Amino acid sequence: MHTIVLATQKGGSGKSTLAVGLALAARQAGFSVRLIETDPQGTLSNWQRRRTAEDIVVEPIYHAADFAPRLKMLAESGLQLAIVDTAAGLSAVTTAAIRYSDLCLIPSRPTIADIEATVSTLSVARAWKRPYSFVLNQTPIRGQRIDNAASALGEEASLDLAEVLARPMIVMRNDHQDSLAGGLAVSEFAPNGKSADEIRSLWRWIATRLDLSATTRLIDEVISAAGGMLHVAAELPADETTTLAS
Repeated sequence: MHTIVLATQKGGSGKSTLAVGLALAARQAGFSVRLIETDPQGTLSNWQRRRTAEDIVVEPIYHAADFAPRLKMLAESGLQLAIVDTAAGLSAVTTAAIRYSDLCLIPSRPTIADIEATVSTLSVARAWKRPYSFVLNQTPIRGQRIDNAASALGEEASLDLAEVLARPMIVMRNDHQDSLAGGLAVSEFAPNGKSADEIRSLWRWIATRLDLSATTRLIDEVISAAGGMLHVAAELPADETTTLAS
């Protein structure tokens, strides 16, 4: 199982909206997904209550001590992907989520105040040696502000921008908030819209970063091999089947 955590110090960065969008994009790509909510504000739980479909489960985990054991149980159940939405600021449960993440996504609007607010989250990810990437979110459709923000994030991370900054940047459009209000993801609300395309592209970037396609192929190969063994066993006499099983 892979765990993706959306975390940043500043509120209003769009963590919950991104979490929902990525969860549905991953599910549409064939992955089993669980949304985990560590924010007592309950944005994801409220979204689920408005939702008519039952394909995505939102699970609240509000205490740091519960986080690692629950992730272990979900992994043992065969879940492929957990996406964690955290509260603004730093807390024990947010720190635990980052500690056990396979990728920490740090959303930021392209303003100096938002970029400066990412420092504490970045410090936690670095302290636990966890992979991280910034997501420029709620960006204007055009303007130098985006390029300036991208450069600032690259300097802050002191790494190659191609790895530090997730692509594409997510433009501010009403589709995101309208879909959340309707208990939907943007890929359901306006599947042919630009916002849906950006979220799907962001998911593909994440999947490549985590090499999830290779993981899926390995799972398919294991299942195929197991199916082949069962087929052979079904055709063998009982005594030979016993030998094969042993």
